Amino acid sequence: MAEDRAAISRTLARPVGVLLKRLSRRSCPELVCRLRLGILHPTMRSSELTSAEAFEQHVPGKLVAGSQGRFWKDLLVQIFSRQLDQDTLIVPAVAEPLIVWVLSGSAVVEERELGGTWQPNRVKAGDFFLTTSTSPYELRWKATGPQAFEVMHLYLGLPLFKRAVKDVFNQDAGLVQLREVSGETDTVLSVLLEQLRSELISRHKPSPLFVQGIGQSLAVHLVRTYTDPNAKGRERRGGLPAFKLRKITEFLEAHLDDEFSLSRLASEVGVSEFHFCRLFKKTTGFAPSRFLIRMRMEKARRLLRETTKSVIEVGLDVGYSSPSHFAQIFRREVGVVPTHYRGR
Repeated sequence: MAEDRAAISRTLARPVGVLLKRLSRRSCPELVCRLRLGILHPTMRSSELTSAEAFEQHVPGKLVAGSQGRFWKDLLVQIFSRQLDQDTLIVPAVAEPLIVWVLSGSAVVEERELGGTWQPNRVKAGDFFLTTSTSPYELRWKATGPQAFEVMHLYLGLPLFKRAVKDVFNQDAGLVQLREVSGETDTVLSVLLEQLRSELISRHKPSPLFVQGIGQSLAVHLVRTYTDPNAKGRERRGGLPAFKLRKITEFLEAHLDDEFSLSRLASEVGVSEFHFCRLFKKTTGFAPSRFLIRMRMEKARRLLRETTKSVIEVGLDVGYSSPSHFAQIFRREVGVVPTHYRGR
């Protein structure tokens, strides 16, 4: 623990004082870095170069709709509007199988293991990704047309997955794992996902019976169609469930310019600091302090690209009261100093 605290003190800037926070903070907290590009970015501010309407159309990961409440038991469904060109992002290895379904637009989506070789996939509306990776990986994309690039995420709860495995194979779900799918089309899956999308955006109250019926059908279809025959007997990954990782990333973004506190993060998900560090690194590939730095740099890059704020103001917005320390961290993480990044 002492070593962890020492590492934090070396890598993180001194906390911004209360007065500076009050002067630099705006009206709304921001949310970034969600699962499988579940990334929310800040609300429009007065100094930004685009209008509020235009900004909402192109910011990375604008959340269009999301499931919540008892109606969506064992399912997490979210619709995002993506920016057309996205830098590298880390996709955490969450416990639940994840489907990403392209709703509109087309793009070249590239994936790789951390530090590995990029693998490109050309995708269009109707294509999907199935992620069951036992380790985090990197992702980036570039749209190939002017149409909005919208995707739907579906996290399949482990209880539902286990029931589907029991129904199909009459065995323990720990002996079954789904294979990875990148940019393929599945007509049956598309029909089921469309039913959930319609239920999500409908004005009427969701029907638990309908949602659970579609969810069960979808789980059985995945197990029947995408079970990896070469993965049997492999231990399923552990880590933070999707809802807990989402809670942590939202908390970090809402307190992005605060002093890093490992104990506060651990208390958010109800585990010890040691257990939290282990689960978080297994899920994201990074220690919590390093993950925070990546979040800060992601926001700093966006502010430098899309606002007229000075470098000092950008540094304050992402938690660095020392301009020189902000420039040092930015250069280490991005490869150039903030002023050069803005001028590119």
